[in-house]
Amino acid sequence: MNNKYDFYIDESCHLENDKIPVMCIGYIKVPMSDYVELQKEFNQILAKHNQKSELKWNKFSNARTALYKELVDYFFRSSLQFRCVLVKYKERLNHADFNQGSHDNFYYKMTYYLLRPNNSNGDEYRVFIDIQNTRGREKLRKINEVFNNEYKGKSPFKQFQHLHSHDNNFFQLADFFIGAITYKTRVVMKNIENPTQNRMDFIQYLETKSGFNLEEGTEPWETKFNIFDHQPRIKL
Repeated sequence: MNNKYDFYIDESCHLENDKIPVMCIGYIKVPMSDYVELQKEFNQILAKHNQKSELKWNKFSNARTALYKELVDYFFRSSLQFRCVLVKYKERLNHADFNQGSHDNFYYKMTYYLLRPNNSNGDEYRVFIDIQNTRGREKLRKINEVFNNEYKGKSPFKQFQHLHSHDNNFFQLADFFIGAITYKTRVVMKNIENPTQNRMDFIQYLETKSGFNLEEGTEPWETKFNIFDHQPRIKL
């Protein structure tokens, strides 16, 4: 029997001229066979900590550190998987030569490389993208077109759809991991001069649990917590 998975994609610092040297796009991959139980346990953790609002890295609360760490523990003992593409030195991107002059085309490429390791081995995939992100329906149409061309009309990616991030917990978990990765990378690149101690403590906890430094790429074959480190060439 074919396995079925849902992907919940979020992104951070993806705007072209925001003076932030990194961007990141990533997903939480959810086995449909475990979906109900995974959602149930996630909601139990939120209820335990009386968390009623949407989880957002940009709304990191020092009083919620225990909740954030418990969600990390939950992730690493579960069947969930995380993968992201971390783009450093965003200012080096040469869209004229490599992306037909378009930052949007670069975004499509990153989405493609994000999802591509999920091979067509009989499994089927649905992809959900935060509706608050930019480029709307055109983005969904283009990404779907890319994979249909790649698999000659037999793509394992059966559905691309927008959802509101507050409608699904797994968007929020993706947002938190991506936020931590971009934050640590910006600190290392000295784009953030005075990082908050509580955020850095949480980042250290996530690094200990994952076994990886968040600002660096993981081993390519890592499946539980994978970071693909992309660096554009230096312009000569």
